[in-house]
Amino acid sequence: MNVFDLTGRNAVVTGASRGIGLAIARGLMVAGARVMITGRTEESVAKGIADLGSGALGHAADVSRESDVARLAAEAEAAMGPVDILVNNAGVNPHYKRTEDTALEEWEAILDVNLTGVFLCTRAFGRGMLARGRGSIVNITSIAAHAGLARTGAYCAAKAGVEALSRSLAMDWAGQGVRVNNVAPGYVATDLTAGLSANDTLRGRIETRTPAGRLAEADEMAGAVIFLASDAASYVTGATLAADGGWTAT
Repeated sequence: MNVFDLTGRNAVVTGASRGIGLAIARGLMVAGARVMITGRTEESVAKGIADLGSGALGHAADVSRESDVARLAAEAEAAMGPVDILVNNAGVNPHYKRTEDTALEEWEAILDVNLTGVFLCTRAFGRGMLARGRGSIVNITSIAAHAGLARTGAYCAAKAGVEALSRSLAMDWAGQGVRVNNVAPGYVATDLTAGLSANDTLRGRIETRTPAGRLAEADEMAGAVIFLASDAASYVTGATLAADGGWTAT
């Protein structure tokens, strides 16, 4: 089972001060990797580091800002050395609106983080991976990339865009030793879905629609990322691994 061992590898997980990102960072650390997490504020990063415990590193960055991403890449390499694993997890979905009621500013804010942020981080860290001839990038997408979800047009478009970008990068980079894959979660019980979970009607609809009959726990996303980041997935690139309780199988 040593193919799953990440000992000696350096990983960066964006948007990892809480929720799915924090769970992924914890999983990578358990698998042996040294991990740097990001969040938008110093306070959120400090809390994430405290939750992860000894050995975790952090850096505050807004992934939608090119200058922030450049500083993140430089800081990660200065603190850890070459980055072997990048997990693009940072994402937002603050609006629940029909498209005709969505302001341009709202559309742009969602695409800036969910799609442009992935591009910026992948470009910044991918350059070093390409120069070294090795690396694994895992993008956290969503069932929203595969199934239409009401009142989330910008989010659906952004996540589908990330998966299309990943397939293009797989074509460009596979011959240079850099793999790019996606994990597409279904509904996960985090603080960001707490309002939904508290609504018995909405939660019931989701549980009924999901073959597994429940929302996922954040820790259940970590295994898929560890697999794609590890040598166990050495021949896997351009793929999307659904971690959705069967949502997209129906």
